[in-house]
Amino acid sequence: MGSTTTDETRRKLTTVFTADVQSYSRLMEVDEEGTLRTLKLYRGAMQRLIETHGGRVINTWGDALFAEFGSVVEAVRAAVDIQNELAQRNAGLADDTRMEFRIGINLGDVIADGSDIYGDGVNVAARLQAVAPPGGVVISNTVYDHVRNKLPVGFEFLGDLTVKNIDHEIPSYALLIGERAAAADRDGPSSVRHTKPETAADRRDPVSSASAKPKSVASGLVGQRRTVVKLGIVAVALVIINLLTNPRDFWAAWPILGFAVVIGFGWSHGLPGGLRRRARLLILAAGIVGVNALSWSGEFWAVWPLLALGVVMAFDVTRRSGADRA
Repeated sequence: MGSTTTDETRRKLTTVFTADVQSYSRLMEVDEEGTLRTLKLYRGAMQRLIETHGGRVINTWGDALFAEFGSVVEAVRAAVDIQNELAQRNAGLADDTRMEFRIGINLGDVIADGSDIYGDGVNVAARLQAVAPPGGVVISNTVYDHVRNKLPVGFEFLGDLTVKNIDHEIPSYALLIGERAAAADRDGPSSVRHTKPETAADRRDPVSSASAKPKSVASGLVGQRRTVVKLGIVAVALVIINLLTNPRDFWAAWPILGFAVVIGFGWSHGLPGGLRRRARLLILAAGIVGVNALSWSGEFWAVWPLLALGVVMAFDVTRRSGADRA
């Protein structure tokens, strides 16, 4: 028989927002009273911004804050505004005295019991928050699917997250805001999408905001294809030079092998976490076999590093399987 619900207990779809302080115990050990004052001040600012974006603070305990939103977009906007404001408050403080929050956001079906909510949707949000960097925000794929074309912020795919008591992995994404956004701009297009963070001016001026439309996932694939084309052109040039200068010694095979490994690793970047690791092990194995073949002297010495890579892959598969069963 199915479970019954009452007026106080029902199921609903909601956006769950969780936050806690990084290294809270260390801060309390250094200065209990000062840390408590800062915590109250920062949580007051967080509650104000949450309510501004239509959210509701459900509970606070210890150093944590737990809220829900009716809108996925507003939940992410609130998280960005919170981290930006807290970063400004921390800017003048020494590194070991800064209070930085980690935020996790998930859209999921939950059980509402009075003013509280429970269920896997809450557990996933808490797990996302636990892996978020200090001052950062990590969201689930359900949140990403709703906001990726609506907010001009960057996203970095983190891979599949294993959550205890949930029989499937949760693809997760980190928001590129603040220092992470600046680092992504310096490092180039390694993220799923990276653009400038949304500002209040963008929200007031939708025309200028639309002109800064975020790049799609396809842009990353375009970048990968361009890399392949460039390396292909260089490879062809090397082959021609090789044939014109010393046709008896095909030395161009070495850089071409290196190009192939680089392309393989670039292709694997977009794969989910567990699959990405295994793909890179296979690419590395193929590279080792290639080196053995190009330097062939009658001995297949590559069998030994291949054996080691096989052991590493077996351990990885076993570990992932054990995590799934947990």
